[in-house]
Amino acid sequence: MSNSDAPEGAALIGSRAARLRGVMRARGVPALLTSQPISILYASGARNMTVFSLMGPFRMLLFFADGPSILYEFAGCEHLAEGQPGVDQVRPAPGLTALSGAGYSAAAARFAAEIADLCRSHGDGGSLAIEGFDPPVSDALRAQGLHLGDATALLSESRRLKTPCEIATMRQAVALVQDAAADLEAAITPGASEVEAWAAFHRHLIATEGEYVSTRLFQSGPRTFPYFQEAGPRRMQAGDLVCFDTDALGWQGYAVDFSRSFLCGDAPPSPVQRSLYARAHDQLQTNAALLGPGVSYEAFARAAWPVPPEHQGWGYYCLAHGLGLCGEFPYVPHAFAGQPYGFAGAFEPGMVICVESYIGAEAAAQGVKLEDQFLITETGVERMTTYPFCARLLG
Repeated sequence: MSNSDAPEGAALIGSRAARLRGVMRARGVPALLTSQPISILYASGARNMTVFSLMGPFRMLLFFADGPSILYEFAGCEHLAEGQPGVDQVRPAPGLTALSGAGYSAAAARFAAEIADLCRSHGDGGSLAIEGFDPPVSDALRAQGLHLGDATALLSESRRLKTPCEIATMRQAVALVQDAAADLEAAITPGASEVEAWAAFHRHLIATEGEYVSTRLFQSGPRTFPYFQEAGPRRMQAGDLVCFDTDALGWQGYAVDFSRSFLCGDAPPSPVQRSLYARAHDQLQTNAALLGPGVSYEAFARAAWPVPPEHQGWGYYCLAHGLGLCGEFPYVPHAFAGQPYGFAGAFEPGMVICVESYIGAEAAAQGVKLEDQFLITETGVERMTTYPFCARLLG
């Protein structure tokens, strides 16, 4: 079953569009224009060549607060949007990148004139929020008399809180990605390369209608320190620590983001490995217990698990972050004693939050990465990811 064929698809797309239109009306923005594929998916439900579209404005969506949703689909692909409940009109997308050569400026001018005419017909005729376009397109839109604003801010605000349909879909995505992670864990064997094990995760993800993996965060042995090293050809050995971060765009495009660290082979863990794992687990569980509706980001950060000095130079760059169709607002920074905390706001019901932990030791050249995904509810917190921790390292 494809994403667009899912029985819940129309309700999911409709719930997101209604929320986005509400945000636009509240902020007095009549229309937005985006070329970002994740934004197009969020607002209209239209998915096509997601990774390719990250390279430039090859598809566009003009979305009105009180009007139609007009998809400019990649030329020759217009039929893919037929019957899409979140798309009212489909038009072929023009070439709006430098790849268009000498015709770029003329194409931008024609497109801007068309957008301005549509804004006069369905919006207030003067204001348009945009994202994902190069300066020649922005200049052409301004030349048509349009006042340009920031569409990214509107979409970020809309995506900050999840609708009930989104939460139900995210639960489905979690279940499928956890199954894919089990295939990856089974592939962690002495002699297998990192990329071979990582490929097992990809295979299951794609076979269950997932989209793609947004990072290559899978590393073993001495490559677990420092963090953020990408999967490579190194062959895993018995006794290696192995770190993995899903970073998966799964069912109906929804991200699933949890991390686990494993022990390769049957060799028992060393005392250093047990200590690193215990500290990472303690950090994750302590900080997760601080989440709750109404808890300010500052209160959360100042009460967070105190990282021992020997690990402070190698920790994760944020304490927690939002999640939806990708990593989203908020990215909650650390707090430091004696320094003001400049990140205002609080956790709210409807937010999906990932709590991060990485504990690395320079002397041992090893590290442990753990992370889980949580839903903030009206009355508390729900742990969405339940993939088992490594019993041999935790025991």
